Amino acid sequence: MTPGYAVRLAAVALAAALAATGCSFGDDAPAPPVAGGAAALPGPAPAGLGLRPAPSGAPGAPAVTGALTDGSPVALADLWADRPVVLVFFTSWCTLCADRQAALSELARRHRDEVVLVGVVTEDRPEDVQRYLREHRVGYPVVLDTDGAIWRSYAVREPPAVVVVAKGGALLRGWPGGVDGATLDAELRKLVLPG
Repeated sequence: MTPGYAVRLAAVALAAALAATGCSFGDDAPAPPVAGGAAALPGPAPAGLGLRPAPSGAPGAPAVTGALTDGSPVALADLWADRPVVLVFFTSWCTLCADRQAALSELARRHRDEVVLVGVVTEDRPEDVQRYLREHRVGYPVVLDTDGAIWRSYAVREPPAVVVVAKGGALLRGWPGGVDGATLDAELRKLVLPG
């Protein structure tokens, strides 16, 4: 055995031993979860959640799938099986999106047990999306629509846009050009939230 090989073998053995005991070189703190990833998905809907039924004859929303910012798969139909979903189509470079984001983030926190907000971003770099999510304290899941297929499914041409889907998947309302938080809150109370 050559001396260089023995040193490399000892270093590998030491690293394996440290990893097995939970030790590491550097900071032991776990990395924070990726903003907009699976950690932002809601838990089960509260028991007895009383929601307004979707009007009869409402068209069905496109039941698309995608990957969250941390790579976790998500199916919108799984989310609206339990409660209504609000899709927020945005980009990190959209000024109007940024102007309205604080109100949307607050709305998501206020109604987190009743309604799921899901961001859908396209034409953006993942690092720019992460910066945006952290700067604006976005606490809801965000789908990276890398090829724009989800945007096309919902006929979104430019950001911002907002779409409300009822529990069960009925398409209730959309706002090309986005909507302010107060108007969206009033519409949620009228369309889906208990009276």
